[in-house]
Amino acid sequence: MSVARATLVLGSLEAFGPLSMDLYLPQLPQLAASLGTTDSLAQATMSACMIGLGLGQLISGPLSDRYGRKRPLLVGVILFTVLSVVCALAPTIEILLVARLLQGLAGSAGVVICLAVARDLYSGVELSRMLSMLALVTAIAPIVAPVLGGQLARVMDWRGIFGVLAGIGLLLLATAWFGLRETLPPARRHSGAMLGTTRTHLGLVLRDPLFVTIMLASAAGGVAFFSYLSMSSFVVQDQYGLSAQAFSLVFAANAIALMFGAQISRMLVRRVGPLRMYLAGQSAGALSALVLLGAVLLGAPAIVVLPLLGFTLMSSGLGGPNGNTLALGDHGAHAGTASAVLGMSSFTVGALVAPLVSLGGVDAHTLATTMAVGSVVAALLGILVVRPLARRRSIV
Repeated sequence: MSVARATLVLGSLEAFGPLSMDLYLPQLPQLAASLGTTDSLAQATMSACMIGLGLGQLISGPLSDRYGRKRPLLVGVILFTVLSVVCALAPTIEILLVARLLQGLAGSAGVVICLAVARDLYSGVELSRMLSMLALVTAIAPIVAPVLGGQLARVMDWRGIFGVLAGIGLLLLATAWFGLRETLPPARRHSGAMLGTTRTHLGLVLRDPLFVTIMLASAAGGVAFFSYLSMSSFVVQDQYGLSAQAFSLVFAANAIALMFGAQISRMLVRRVGPLRMYLAGQSAGALSALVLLGAVLLGAPAIVVLPLLGFTLMSSGLGGPNGNTLALGDHGAHAGTASAVLGMSSFTVGALVAPLVSLGGVDAHTLATTMAVGSVVAALLGILVVRPLARRRSIV
């Protein structure tokens, strides 16, 4: 598989997460009114999907180590499509929450298996470059999705948005079926009892201090990122007074910032090395998040706050792919399980913490504080723990 084809196919399939959440972000206030529920419960539909995306990776990852990458991926895409229809027809917020959880479980196959396929095909700096290119491609989804969602809001309600998601699921099914070859041959697949094999592989990755520290840093970063995802629609529209269409443009601009960070990483990683790029991204993210918090506490207007938000997200694009490279480097033999644990930590912790912190109020102060705490914790773990551990292994 050529680099260009791998980037396009894997990037399209990894878009499960952004598409599941970002397409209907502009409709969250309207969804709450339609189902007669609170903003917090409407926001919880995103958290339910994120929890599913996180926990489901612990199922999809080991399955892909045992049965190959392609079959579990196809099953996940089919279930995702069916559950999109269920979401569109949900009569109550309770049914929608359950459907969103299951939709996330199904969509997790795309997130984790694409990372495992990349590890099957590449290693070292080339893996870091591929993951940066994937971040570039997948950044298109959060650019296009809220803009498209904002325009679709003119002609359809939130139920129609889930119908569009079902159509996208069919397109992704065709992409997986015809565009992706199997990258894990039978000789490299794991046999034996499923639970026993998974337990063994989990033990291997969780006994690796470098992997565990990057996993914890990823979880802290996930708190910052998913707080942004779940709160930004309410903050930008309700507090700063922007329309759904204007919010979609702000969200797209922030996604471009994330993409720009990934592009910088791809261009510099061969010269600088994945460790230095990772530490630079984490440090820049913490600094910009603290400046963002200061601006919000001082009552700065949207024209100041929103660019700072974008710079914080750009730093995530700079460091994230290189963190994955460092974590997966010694775990190619069980890349599916390792990718699952890494992805689960970010999605699940972020999804659980985001709605809890919003109980104190969905406003700019809560959002900025949460992003600052998550970003600073991630940076401290990187500087104080990841750097010495990586250097002991001669990683730069």
